Amino acid sequence: MSPFALCNAVVHTAAGLQSGVAVQIDGRHIVAILPEQDVPSSIPRVDLGGRLLAPGYIDVQVNGGAGRMFNDEPTVDTIAAMGRDHARFGTTGFLPTLITDRIEVAEAGMAAVKAAIAVGVPGVLGIHVEGPFLSPDYAGIHDAALFRPLDEAAFRLLTTPDVGKVVVTLAPERVEAGMIDRLVRAGVRVSVGHSNATYAQAMGAFAAGATGITHLFNAMASLASREPGLVGAALESEAYCGLIVDGQHVDPAVLRIALRAKSDRRFMLVTDAMASVDDPASHFVFQNRPIHAEGNAFYDDDGRLAGSALTMSRAVQLASSLLGLDPLEARAMASANPAAFLGLESSHGAIAPGRVADLVVLDRAQEVCQTWIGGKKVFDREGDTEPPGEACHGG
Repeated sequence: MSPFALCNAVVHTAAGLQSGVAVQIDGRHIVAILPEQDVPSSIPRVDLGGRLLAPGYIDVQVNGGAGRMFNDEPTVDTIAAMGRDHARFGTTGFLPTLITDRIEVAEAGMAAVKAAIAVGVPGVLGIHVEGPFLSPDYAGIHDAALFRPLDEAAFRLLTTPDVGKVVVTLAPERVEAGMIDRLVRAGVRVSVGHSNATYAQAMGAFAAGATGITHLFNAMASLASREPGLVGAALESEAYCGLIVDGQHVDPAVLRIALRAKSDRRFMLVTDAMASVDDPASHFVFQNRPIHAEGNAFYDDDGRLAGSALTMSRAVQLASSLLGLDPLEARAMASANPAAFLGLESSHGAIAPGRVADLVVLDRAQEVCQTWIGGKKVFDREGDTEPPGEACHGG
């Protein structure tokens, strides 16, 4: 792909919003941010019409999309379909997520992600294995009958090579001493969730190397006066906390309190998206249980939360409107923070020279107009996804 420059945009950089600058891209990477008048005349310009250019969104918990669940069809085709669906809403990087299932499903999921990365499926960064090493006390929608110990066979599976970034959600009180340290040393990101851990057990997990919290407040004991539990440990620790900001999973007031309590602001927006994205009337069957949407969330017939119908663009919007966050911070919670959690802070999550050109173009309402992954436009609200140099060139 020939070099080109994105021009006529307000650019969300690490230094804040900048106007009058162009973002020069060569291949998959950003090579320069420079005054528009300094763009060489030989380089094609893509006119963004004065809209906002921001870092692409990274979602570390994506169960499905395009009418499919990754558990049901753990294939490269499913991963590609999920990526296309979520790209419409600004997601440029994601972890296909396996909910607790049989070991052969997890094996198939690992193989599918490995193959998807090998063939270059846009956006896939690795895999999130959410269970089956969880507490039956906080199973949620997970089938507790399938919960099992994190044994040597599971360790070998989680450390499968060439699958990108691996995140595992586990309950530390259900895992043998030393296993978290072993996983972390092997390169696995450990996130704590679906857990009845005490404060001491949770802090022990962080000391052993766990760096994440899976959907803070959901599927864990509440903060109590004499037992802070996992919530208290999460807010006191340096762990990155995933938040489902849909107005239903957690009351916005509780999330606002959490934002004030955790001084390092290590929060990540996640969708926990199920098969149907951005469809308030959708329903499907998962592991023989009917699941239906109500607003931004999914529920089973017993009223249990079963993931969300949230998109990353909607999560960013709600983080501003419900939590009172500045849009710059809301977008950082969808880009820079998850990139740092995954150990990709030097390559993803920001618009800067040397970073992968994963970008989102937004209008004044923060709706997605275009999505770029690795320097290639993969979604355009107006239907134009031709390569730069063959598409429109502004002056």
